[in-house]
Amino acid sequence: MNDTELMKIIREAIAQATKEDKAAPKCVCDGEVEDISAYSLRDEFNIPNPYNKEEYMRIKAKTDARLGVWRCGPRPLTRTTLRVRADNAAAMDAVFNDVSEEYLERNNLKSYTTKCDSKETYLTRPDLGRVFDDETAAQIKKDCISDPDVQIVVSDGLSSSAVEANIDAVLPALYNGLKSSGLKVGTPFFVKYGRVGAEDSVAKLLNAKVTVILLGERPGLATSSSLSAYCVYGGYPGIPEANRTVVSNIHKAGTPPVEAGAYIAELCKQMYDKKASGLDLKAN
Repeated sequence: MNDTELMKIIREAIAQATKEDKAAPKCVCDGEVEDISAYSLRDEFNIPNPYNKEEYMRIKAKTDARLGVWRCGPRPLTRTTLRVRADNAAAMDAVFNDVSEEYLERNNLKSYTTKCDSKETYLTRPDLGRVFDDETAAQIKKDCISDPDVQIVVSDGLSSSAVEANIDAVLPALYNGLKSSGLKVGTPFFVKYGRVGAEDSVAKLLNAKVTVILLGERPGLATSSSLSAYCVYGGYPGIPEANRTVVSNIHKAGTPPVEAGAYIAELCKQMYDKKASGLDLKAN
């Protein structure tokens, strides 16, 4: 069989496989496809004939772990498998997508970038995510209030989704709490490709007494939009991690963003009054 004959057979096979069957009904979708990631894992329960479903649901109400998913033979159910893949995709998007410029403008957050020049650099060089080049550092000092009692920084960290899902609610509650405490609040801004240690560089640049960085945390299959607040008094590059006070798991299924903002403001006031943070604050 030569090449010409082989190609003829291949073309005939393709034509036969793609030939429209006029007798077969066409599949028409007259509505939106279900968003499988929209349902709560706490409500999903697929175990047939459970011994005590009420107790099982009581346990599930306290966690987003994948309990009660059942199986099809030795494998998970199709719905469970698709949800895992959807949650994994959401986690990947949280890491690799950027916070939109429109979002930052809406929240009046000017953006500065660390020494990382890309997401790949950010992931492989954590040290560069803690510092700024000389030009950026000079611009921050020029644009922002010096010697604030509290300096607020927002950063993408490892989840841009966490920033866009929570900052709208966290910042107003935080501002209001700080204002009622009579503290001088610095110029808030956004740090692209930032690590927790970026707040130490900011504290030194602006001579801030208390510095707070609201940062997207590493996403998982339970949530891709968890935000944390790392607060420090008298920050400086190289400060021990034990000197940080952390408020974590800020998201709709964890600590509510509005509640978190108010609590962070209260913490800032305590740090300012006691001139301490982290373990030193607990010791006081």
